[in-house]
Amino acid sequence: MSNSNKYKLREPQLEAEIYYLTEQEGGRKTAVNNGYRGQFHYNGKDWDAPQQFIDKETCNLGETVKVYLQTLSPDFHIGHFFVGQEFETREGSKIVGKGKITRIIRPDIAGASVPLVHTI
Repeated sequence: MSNSNKYKLREPQLEAEIYYLTEQEGGRKTAVNNGYRGQFHYNGKDWDAPQQFIDKETCNLGETVKVYLQTLSPDFHIGHFFVGQEFETREGSKIVGKGKITRIIRPDIAGASVPLVHTI
């Protein structure tokens, strides 16, 4: 497929790696394609966050894919993300992928990476 046909997000906010579970691990039955919109689950809630795959169009089950993520309600996420944060990709209540944020692209959605310490 040519680069001009690839799915592209308008304003990606995060970069992440996602491992897609095999059917035997309780995951999907079919591979995942670029543009996938499973539920982005973190802090006990599901959110919409389409995925743009980096350097591939299809992720076979049992593989890890690098992705850009774009939340569809970014104002609700301001200050909530950090590098290394884990999340799940779900279809309903079924976990189909496990991910980790590797880079924050939109700075205002980043939480404090170092806790504030007051010295006396």
